Amino acid sequence: MFGGGYGVGLTVVDRAEPRAAWVPPPPGATRRRTRLSEVLVPELCTEDELVREMRAVADGRAQLAAYEAVVVAELAARRPAQTDLTDDQPGHGVEGWAPTRVPVGVSEFLVDELAMLKGVSLSAATGLAERSLALVRELPATWGALADGLVDEPRANAIVRALAGQSQAAGGQVEPAVVAEVEAQALGWARAGETPVRLQERTAAALIAVDAAAADRRRKKAERAADVRTRPAGDGMSELIADLPTPVAAACRETVDTYARMAKDDGDERSIGQLRALVLSDLILRPWDTSRPPVTAHLQVIAPLGAVGGHSRPSPTTTPDDPDGRPTAGTGRAQSAGLPTDEDAASVDGAPITHQQLRDLLEELDSLCPGGLQAPTGGSLGISLVDPLTGALRATVSRPELQRLVRRGCTDHPGGRCGCPAVDRPPPVDRYTPTPAQRRFLHARDRTCRHPGCRRPAARTDLDHVHAHGDGGPTDCANLCCLCRRHHRLKTHAPGWRFTMTADGVLSVTTPSGVTRTTRPPGLRLTIGQQWPPSRQLVASGARADPPPF
Repeated sequence: MFGGGYGVGLTVVDRAEPRAAWVPPPPGATRRRTRLSEVLVPELCTEDELVREMRAVADGRAQLAAYEAVVVAELAARRPAQTDLTDDQPGHGVEGWAPTRVPVGVSEFLVDELAMLKGVSLSAATGLAERSLALVRELPATWGALADGLVDEPRANAIVRALAGQSQAAGGQVEPAVVAEVEAQALGWARAGETPVRLQERTAAALIAVDAAAADRRRKKAERAADVRTRPAGDGMSELIADLPTPVAAACRETVDTYARMAKDDGDERSIGQLRALVLSDLILRPWDTSRPPVTAHLQVIAPLGAVGGHSRPSPTTTPDDPDGRPTAGTGRAQSAGLPTDEDAASVDGAPITHQQLRDLLEELDSLCPGGLQAPTGGSLGISLVDPLTGALRATVSRPELQRLVRRGCTDHPGGRCGCPAVDRPPPVDRYTPTPAQRRFLHARDRTCRHPGCRRPAARTDLDHVHAHGDGGPTDCANLCCLCRRHHRLKTHAPGWRFTMTADGVLSVTTPSGVTRTTRPPGLRLTIGQQWPPSRQLVASGARADPPPF
């Protein structure tokens, strides 16, 4: 698999003959399979070859995952729903107590059989059945890309989680052609190196942009299947897992984190993670305890203007005959003029929500705040102004600041309408510490730690100079990004790492082994003729960039 030589291991076994029938080995000898590390010796690899070996492993896992999906789908075809008991037969499943995630047309006991075959939990077996059937029956392009090694298993699973069950062919409400177009766009993001979590969010957002009503139906179906369960984690520990609507889950996590940080600030020496777990159990088991100070969750809501007004962004079918920009018939379906985009959907803490969810959330906030949308007591409200063409963040303002700007108007053109900018990104400053305005802007632009794959909220990160301030890097939004403390320390102290960033916030991180991954601010779009830097490439001297998977 790597340069400098090769090894071949050959084992001939009669598949019809069980191992128990093999001739016993001679005294002092053992019989076992040849290990790959005995045939392919990593100690002989250069760093570039080690990187390629890891890619080869990912490629093999992708092919095995695609093959497993076909095997599970074939087993499911031999376990039809017709073998289950009907409602008029004793012992049938009772609605509200029987499993609700059984794939359509398949016996409810398929997942139990898979759990026995794989030696996994019922929940894990259910997930395997759902992923396998979705890949084979609903998302053939994703299955093909996985089988050919063009995408890896985590990214294929991310697409499945966003699109499974949506097609009319699978009992959903979205036309198969629309799902196929969103799937094609998601595969493009996957091949470009988008992280699995962000890929799932972008794919779900793109589907919402195409058909928000279908996404709402899916959300309600997911809410009906919600549950609370535990999963053993080893060493006497277990995970408590709850399925909740995204805004509720985000508020719960923020509340638990706030109380844990209060305890940490008071001198508790336990780790912040341990404190979060203890706070959660305390809130559940001691709900009558009112000695805790009240806290309010701070959630970042990003909404396209059309969502607040009750409609989506005008589709490519809008014509000059529509002076108000109202979309013509056909809006809500993928148009031949362009694919749907994830920027058309609203989000809460980075996770996409439907327009209806957003309107419900805004109505709840308004009901708490008579006189219009305002920050509730102890909470905060920020307004992010986004460039309509590029999706780049232009400015962040509070509601009072926006009201003052509206009242003041343009000082150069009083009383008239003009195109003069009222607000823009905060200016650079001649000092090391960023200004509060820069901090608000960067938190709104980045939303999380910008290191590839990290999801720590921006409020819990440091503002780091990409080009070090001590080396002449300016304290400017074009040179600052959010990094959690761990990745801030990695950038500053870990040898061989390299960070670069463009003026619009596209961050590229290169590992010591020469692999580069690129992240962009959520919502930032490509303009015509523009290309992102390659998401994952080999840049070490003498290295040759391999084709996907990366």
